[in-house]
This record gives sequence, structure tokens and C-alpha cells, in this order.
Amino acid sequence: MPTTTAPTRTRRLHPGWLVAAVAFIALVSAAGFRAAPSALMLPLNEEFDWSSSEISAAITVNLLLYGLTAPFAAALMNRFGVRTITSVALLLVSAGAALSIFATAPWMLIATWGLLIGLGTGSMALVFAATIADQWFLKRRGLVVGVLTAGGATGQLIFLPLIAQMVVDSGWRQATLVVAAAALAVVPLVLIFLRNRPEDIGITPFGAPESWTPPPRRSGNAAKLALATLKKASKVRTFWALVAGFAICGATTNGLVGAHFIPSAHDHGMAETTAAGLLAVVGIFDVIGTIASGWLTDRYNPRILLGVYYAGRGVGLLVLPFLLSATVHPPMIVFIVIYGLDWVATVPPTVALCRELFGADGPLVFGWVFASHQIGAATAASVAAIVRDTTGEYTMAWFGAAGLCIIASIISLTIRRDPLPPIAVAAPEKVDAPT
Repeated sequence: MPTTTAPTRTRRLHPGWLVAAVAFIALVSAAGFRAAPSALMLPLNEEFDWSSSEISAAITVNLLLYGLTAPFAAALMNRFGVRTITSVALLLVSAGAALSIFATAPWMLIATWGLLIGLGTGSMALVFAATIADQWFLKRRGLVVGVLTAGGATGQLIFLPLIAQMVVDSGWRQATLVVAAAALAVVPLVLIFLRNRPEDIGITPFGAPESWTPPPRRSGNAAKLALATLKKASKVRTFWALVAGFAICGATTNGLVGAHFIPSAHDHGMAETTAAGLLAVVGIFDVIGTIASGWLTDRYNPRILLGVYYAGRGVGLLVLPFLLSATVHPPMIVFIVIYGLDWVATVPPTVALCRELFGADGPLVFGWVFASHQIGAATAASVAAIVRDTTGEYTMAWFGAAGLCIIASIISLTIRRDPLPPIAVAAPEKVDAPT
């Protein structure tokens, strides 16, 4: 394969940064409806008298597909390009949000919130950020992953007070349609500005030497590629360490706090809009925490970073039941700030470990690691709902999650340091044997 021409030194802004900016906007827009279920649980319960478990079933399906779609989406992006897959994903999110206004039974909510939006957002999950960083950057990968991760997670949380206020002012159906329109509006931006690879426009990735040559592209069946990668990675102990840690990460963010913080705060007398506002503050500090984590990942051992992040999160969850009340007081603000800094700070070091240990297969391996994140989130969303329906409160769910975080911290600190041989995945083109 011919080498590509290196970018001229007179270029002030590498096109990779424009691609990353468009990816950031796409992630923020897709995050809109990922925020909606938490704000819509109470209105749906009041209108249809559905239980927390019935509504959480749709959230559970959404979270599962959000994760399980990711590795296949990574393979599809490798095969068809990020622009095509991202555009289709935004269309699925928009369609699912718009159709959900016709739901009159829990299964309809599962079909729209769960199936359509789960597939759409799953195709733009954190593996999307890893793919952009891997293809467009050789330097500053950790920082780029941190910024894009902040876009997805922060967008989800910042949308919460807006959606909650729209629900109060205009009803949940109007709020849902606004989110659908927002996702649809980003599609033209993606089609015009989001490029697949730097070599497609005759340049090299940011930070690449002049002698850089693009890696061979894999073709063939994307599903087989994703499954073959899983088969090979599953034989490696380190893979399962990353899976366990990230499953706990998902359980303690999207699954528990993301889905149940508002109902739990409401149980203690706090207004729904106030609780949504607190989660928005989590989103604001998540921007700082995740970008800082990306910067730190470029400079320090990601294993130590993960150990610190998980331990800090466990302490926060341990004290949360004692902080919930009808009013917002200083200790709760401290919790919100710290939890925001830690919200998805785990992503940059996890992506870095996948790349360090699995080489060019890192983004696909991270896709499967991220799938465990959402399996953990889905499990926590359902278990927390059962705990609430059974005991009348969420206290045991918070304590259980705190214990899991300590386990994740220990697992992360013991991850092996030796790079692993590249995973040889069957593909049409020739792949050089590892030396």
C-alpha cells in the first residue's frame, strides 16, 4: 500500500481536530435521549401507573444494546467508515425518540427506548471515541478520548434539567420530540465534515512521523471480525480483568446513579428538577475530570489511575445514603463535585490499556470491554429497581455498589504490565506474523 503524504508544516490546525470536534457534537446530541429515561420515569409512572421495574425494563434493554452493539459497530466502522455508521446511528436515535410518544404499554417503551435507541446510541458508544482517537491521532490519544468521552457522558447529564423542565412545562411527549429533532439535526453536519480516515484526504494522523504508512484495512464480515476478536481476547486473563472493572464502572454510573439518583432523591423529598440539576452539575465537573484523566493517561500508569478512580467512587457511594434529603446542603455538593470528576474518568486509562496490551486490535477489544460496562449498567438498573420495590428505598443498592468499587480498584492495580502479542483475526488480506 502506498505511503501517504505527510501534512505540510504550514498547516496550523490538523484536520483530526475538526473530525474530533464533529464527533464531539454527534456524541452530545446522541446523549440527549440517553438522559431522558431518568427524567421521564416519574411522569410515565403517574400517567400509566407502570411500576419502577416495568419502566426499568426498557432502560435495561437500552443499556444492554448500548454495550453489546459497540464491538460490532467498531467492526462496521472499520469496514464502512465512521461517517456512514454515525449517520445511521443518529437516525435510529431520532426515530426511536419520536416513536416513543405513541407508547401506551411497557413493551412499546422497550421497542423504542430499548431497541431503536439502544442500537443507535450503542453504535456511537465510547468505542466511537476510541476509534476516532486511534485512527486520527498518534499523539494526544488520551486527551482526545477524554474530550470525546466527556461529550457523551456530559451531554447526557446536562440535558437532564432541560428535559425535566420541558416535562414540567409541556409534558413528556413534547420533550421527547425535541430530543428527536436534535439528533436528526446533527446528521447533515456528520455527512459534510466527519471524515473516515486521514489517508482518505492525503494526510497522516496527528503526531505521525513522515515515514508513517496506514495500517491495512480489514474487509469481510464485520460480525465475524468482532466475534473472532472476542474469541482471541477471551483467552487472555488481562482481558477479563478489564471486563470486570468496566462492568463495575457501568453499574455505578449509568446503571445506578444515572437511572436512579432522581427517583432516590425524590424518595427523600427532593424536587425532580432539583435532582436533575444536581446530575447536570455532575456533568459539568465530568468535563473537567475526564479531560484531566486523558491528560494524566498520556503521562502516568493507567493502572494506578484506575485504582484511585474506583476507590474514590466507592467512598462516595458509601456516604451517599446519609447525604440525601429534601434540600441541597454543602456535603451533597461536595459529593456531586467529586463524583462528577470521577464519572467516566475511567475511560481514557481503560482505552490506553486496551491499546497497550492488544495493539492495533485495541479499539475492537475495547468494544467488548465496553459491552461489559453496559451489562453491568443494565444489571444495576434492574437490581436497584427491585431493591426499591422490595424495601421501599435504595440504601442497600448504594452500599452494594460501594463494595463493588473497592473490588474494581484492587483488580485494576493488579493488571499485568507486559504487552501481549497482536490478536490474529481471520481476514481476507495477509497479516504479518508477530515478531
